[in-house]
Formats: sequence, structure tokens, C-alpha cells
Amino acid sequence: MIIVKNAIRTPDGTVLHSKSLRDYVTHADDNGETYMVDGGNEYFRGSVNVEKATPLHVTSKDPFEVIRKHLTWGTYGKNGDQPLTQIALADMETEHIEAIFKDGYALSLFRIECMQKELDSRL
Repeated sequence: MIIVKNAIRTPDGTVLHSKSLRDYVTHADDNGETYMVDGGNEYFRGSVNVEKATPLHVTSKDPFEVIRKHLTWGTYGKNGDQPLTQIALADMETEHIEAIFKDGYALSLFRIECMQKELDSRL
């Protein structure tokens, strides 16, 4: 199983998203409890609380329609002169995905399959 998104929603509605390995994210909730999530796309780790958080995790076992909205790509814009932003596969332009393949980026098999499936779904 591949982790696409490692996130929770606390009872007060705050979303905690661990984006990379050892990205330890915490929040002091309105209910007085502290919530945490950690592990990025490597592992799930979270706090155990009396009032439970809602898991927002997305994995390779989820339907592609869910994955494509949460699998992201970091980009500095077309000319490489913009601040780094993350864009969901579903929001990427077709030309952008094709350029990633053309430029020969080292991609995981899962990411290649998802990007190809996205392109195929646009035909």
C-alpha cells in the first residue's frame, strides 16, 4: 500500500497534514486535547485522543477518482521562476503531465501509472 495523503481532521475542524517523513504536525484543539500526525507518505502516526479525529488518509487502495485529487506534484511554474506550489494530478494540464514524461523525471511506478491513467481518462 502506498500513502498518497496522511491527514486528519480534529473535532474543531482543523486539518493536520503530514507532507513528508518526520513532518510532525500538532494542533491544540478547542476541546483542550492536542492532536498530531506524522510520517508523511512513509508511515501513519497520530495521537490517541478521548475525542477522536477523523482520518482523511488517501492510499493506493482508494479509487482513482479520489487519488487523482490528492496525489500532488511540486512545480515552480512553466518558466521555473515561481515559488514552489503543489498541484493535484486532477488539476494539472495535460501538457504538464506529458512534459514530465518527456523530461525523464525519476518517478515511482505508482506515480507513472497514475499519471498515465489521468492522461488516458482525458482522451
